[in-house]
Amino acid sequence: MIKSLFGITKEPFSRSDLSLLPQQRKIFEIIKIHSQQGGFSVVIGNPGVGKTVLREHIEGLAKERNTIVIAFSRTMHTYINILKQLAESFKIEAPVRSLEKELIQAAYCHIRDRKVLYTLVDEAHLLDMQTLRKLRLLFDRFPKKHNLVLFGQRDLLYYLSMQVNQDIKSRITYSESIQPLNDGDLESYIIKELESVRLGLNTFDSAATELIIRSAQGNLRLCRNLCYASLIDACRENKRMVTISHVNSVLVQPHWRSHDELIKQQVAS
Repeated sequence: MIKSLFGITKEPFSRSDLSLLPQQRKIFEIIKIHSQQGGFSVVIGNPGVGKTVLREHIEGLAKERNTIVIAFSRTMHTYINILKQLAESFKIEAPVRSLEKELIQAAYCHIRDRKVLYTLVDEAHLLDMQTLRKLRLLFDRFPKKHNLVLFGQRDLLYYLSMQVNQDIKSRITYSESIQPLNDGDLESYIIKELESVRLGLNTFDSAATELIIRSAQGNLRLCRNLCYASLIDACRENKRMVTISHVNSVLVQPHWRSHDELIKQQVAS
């Protein structure tokens, strides 16, 4: 619908080919530097601030001939099932009792081949601390030039700060918190997305842009979803400019309402 109305070949605000914003770029570069000597990195942030985009860019390093990226996100599993996920990423087939040994050997083989090795753990705040401790013991036996990166919400740092988990926290070599974006960053993101598909900057009028930025509250994911939904609403009316009325028609949808607003609406009905 969007492509046919605007005469473009690619939609803006899509989930693919998202570029890194400045703070994400900084973290990306530092993690790459740590990978040369090995490290244990922790990246935290609220949902929607850009952790997934950062992780996907690190995963993209696997396209380079000298880089191996192992990633998993199903963190609510038991330790054994997580080992199976790692083995699948390493393309290892082995009985459960020898999985740890095979994973360690595979890691050393990659390092001997002069490859950079990353292990990415998404949704790490959902990991049981005993499972994380077992993973820490496993990765302690990996080659030194191995970079473990945990991505999670702020709860992860709270758990790691407990005295009982100091054996894990003390091994962290780099940590960063991705902050909500400011209004200027969100506006730059909207402009960049429009330019990337050759749409004019007036595709969103100033009032619509201001409302989107105010409603997103620094959340990149919310900003992207609201921009895309507003574009769809404009296309539904066969309009080539998104106005504040299109944005408002999206914001009245139940999932955009706050918890308090939904409670008040339920009581009123």
